[in-house]
Amino acid sequence: MENVSYEEQINALTKISKAIASDIYLEDILKLIVSVTAEMLGFNTCSLMLVDVKKNKLVIRASQSISEEYNKKPPLGIGEGIAGRAVKENRHIAVKDVTNEKEYKHKDIAKKEGLCSLLCVPLAVKGKVIGVINCYTSKPHDFSKTEINIMVSIANQAAVAIENAELIVKSKAIQEELEIRKRIERAKGILMEEENLTEEEAYLKIRRYSMDSRKTMREVAEAIILASDMRKITDIKKPHANKAKGG
Repeated sequence: MENVSYEEQINALTKISKAIASDIYLEDILKLIVSVTAEMLGFNTCSLMLVDVKKNKLVIRASQSISEEYNKKPPLGIGEGIAGRAVKENRHIAVKDVTNEKEYKHKDIAKKEGLCSLLCVPLAVKGKVIGVINCYTSKPHDFSKTEINIMVSIANQAAVAIENAELIVKSKAIQEELEIRKRIERAKGILMEEENLTEEEAYLKIRRYSMDSRKTMREVAEAIILASDMRKITDIKKPHANKAKGG
């Protein structure tokens, strides 16, 4: 990393910054972060782990390593291993040689892949740690203050990009859920009016048909709405047809 120019450092930060304003998928953002960081800053391997809130585990979500064994490393608990401790304590941790570090969990893989020094930097947004970036060198290395600051900047940019992407996904999911509810409500109204059902009876009828036909509630609701619309169109056309016959 000593040979990395200031311009290359800025380029790395700029590429990650652009991801924040983009609408690309989260997986693509994660791949961009690790590939840019490794390529621009000269790391042997770079990986990004995110916290799985439900399981309270750190899971590898992106890596530019081609090693299947490394990429399929089992999740770490919060506080477990170097990465788990970085998340728990919300601070970066540097290790001179992971193969001699008691706390490091996968020394066998590190030896096989030629991983030596590690800089693990937490990804935090408003004090909340959502993951870490792991950066490895192939030879023993003392990370300088400048190198650490660069990685902290990248981690901060990455955390914002990831948080934004996840908020967009959540927002779309909420919008989808609202749209489904609207359609079900409309379908219930149609059944209540046409079949003289109560609201609960109409809902149960939609749900029963959904289960019997193995279709989603949304699909059933859309079918009911479509059938109702078609009947209305037919009713509108009938008077014209009768006039044509009489004339």
